[in-house]
Amino acid sequence: MNETLVTVVGNVATTPVYRELPSGPVARFRLAVTARYYDGAKSTWTDGHTNFFTVWAWRALGTNVQGSVSVGEPVIVQGRLKVRDEERGGQHWTSADIEAVAIGHDLTRGTAAFRRVGRGNPTLTEPTQGQAQGQASGQASGQGQDVSGLWEKKPEPVG
Repeated sequence: MNETLVTVVGNVATTPVYRELPSGPVARFRLAVTARYYDGAKSTWTDGHTNFFTVWAWRALGTNVQGSVSVGEPVIVQGRLKVRDEERGGQHWTSADIEAVAIGHDLTRGTAAFRRVGRGNPTLTEPTQGQAQGQASGQASGQGQDVSGLWEKKPEPVG
């Protein structure tokens, strides 16, 4: 199946909206992506056109977005691009949506503190001392793993 996979870097433009649906949890927010270029004549950086995308995060990713992402924060979003054309109220609308596979803070513009979520418990948890030591040394502790892959088997790290 052909899909358009994109990676975009931008700023969160709206407060993420979180909903529990029959198909599972979902979070949605708007992402502003502004091109910047160097204007040699003015010797300054200039903002170009801003594109807006609606980002959809499903299941555990949606739950984690709700507790991690706020308006104005720089993020990197990777996912499937879907451009939609529709008629609403006699007007033609075109929207660009991204069904996110991964979302993270852009660490070129600041710092972030990552916290794992417990299996079967969507609330964010601080790692125990043993888990933190195991993660730092590259050992898999088996607990506190990301719940986004519960429906598929992830390979164990080697070494």
